[in-house]
Amino acid sequence: MTSPVPSGTSQPQITKIAQNRLGAILDEAQREPIVIRRQDRDIAVVMSMADDERLTSGNVRAFLELRNEVAAQAAAAGLTDDRLASLLTDGT
Repeated sequence: MTSPVPSGTSQPQITKIAQNRLGAILDEAQREPIVIRRQDRDIAVVMSMADDERLTSGNVRAFLELRNEVAAQAAAAGLTDDRLASLLTDGT
């Protein structure tokens, strides 16, 4: 495996190389998510805030839809607030 930093490179030069590469990764992540790999394994994803917000809001929306579906099924099966309170209080 070749080193991404040439031998004999000083610490300030290494820092500058890392900053430049990070900047390029962040720029590319604005267009599409970037998968970071280490030792032939996917270990992280860098994505734009817009992509993160879209995923997060989608997950919340999916959870709320599932919650409403389960609540409707429970109500159709006869689960009332009183029965739920009884189940949670003493398990009977």
